[in-house]
Amino acid sequence: QFTTSKGDFVIELRPDVAPKTVANFLGKWSSGACDNLTFHRVEDWVVQGCDPTGNGTGGLSNLPTETSSENFSIGAVGVARKQFPKEVSNASQFFITKKDSPFLNGEYTYFGRVISGLAVINSLAIGDQIISTTILSK
Repeated sequence: QFTTSKGDFVIELRPDVAPKTVANFLGKWSSGACDNLTFHRVEDWVVQGCDPTGNGTGGLSNLPTETSSENFSIGAVGVARKQFPKEVSNASQFFITKKDSPFLNGEYTYFGRVISGLAVINSLAIGDQIISTTILSK
């Protein structure tokens, strides 16, 4: 569960399609690595956050890109990466799609989806803060 300056949202993770990515982000989120960081990128189709520098340039690009057949539909959670090399993704920055984004399919790591709080995602603006993350279990 993410608590933001605009409210809460919950992500369901998919270790079956991206085990290394899920393990990486669970570790970061449980240690508070995103706490007090912001959403630095907010566009009509996506929000992106958890960059330690706050401007989209931070975090190590050392996470293997784990592509799958999952679709980046509304509420999909993925991992930021540079254009090249495609084989590695950012170990800090994640994004959530606000619109169906099929151009991401098979190109980026899909590792979960928003299961509640999509209205919060849609209300986010650049600079809105991730206050805290809480790991919930089924």
